[in-house]
Amino acid sequence: MRGRSVGFDSGSRVVNEQGVAMLTVLLIMLMMTVLGIAALTVTGFESRMAGFATSTESAAMAAEACAGTAVNVIQQTIDPYVGAGILPVAFLSNATPAGPVPQANAAVLTQEIMGQSDNNSDVPVGTGAVPNLVQTVGAYQVSGDIDRLYIKGKAGSGMQQFAGYEGTGNSAVGSSDLFYRVDCVAQNTATGTSARVTVVYACTLSGESCQK
Repeated sequence: MRGRSVGFDSGSRVVNEQGVAMLTVLLIMLMMTVLGIAALTVTGFESRMAGFATSTESAAMAAEACAGTAVNVIQQTIDPYVGAGILPVAFLSNATPAGPVPQANAAVLTQEIMGQSDNNSDVPVGTGAVPNLVQTVGAYQVSGDIDRLYIKGKAGSGMQQFAGYEGTGNSAVGSSDLFYRVDCVAQNTATGTSARVTVVYACTLSGESCQK
């Protein structure tokens, strides 16, 4: 019986191993590329979210600043020793430095603060808007509206009503609160970011304090 010899081609085996190694390297590179793209995408998304949150917070702070200005306007107007029922000139847009109240809207604002136009339906922005306050706070254009809602005597106090004009300090005797709604909207037209703050304040007749 004649034996049969089996040949072994070491060159083919080396070539096959090199092919497998190259395929493995390509797969690893592909996975690393996918992971890198995913990481960049997540990082970019997180950056955009952080930027949006920062912009929203800045807009809210600008609207809050408008509300603070509105309270100051209310207090000084109703204070019998400062405005005495008349909007101080320092708040007007034609003052030096310019104030937040547009000159054209000053008379309307005085009526609203003093109770001659309670629950006025005007709005700070939108169709038919007649803003009582106009300010620039950082990158935001802020518009505000002040409306007196009603006057209410404190528990145990007396109220004496007069016909005609209801002026602060003239329409009530005793301890009373004046309730005001302040509506402020901050907008950044470049980024489209906006925020709205609506607050109700109870102010003393003397203007000494206003509480949310």
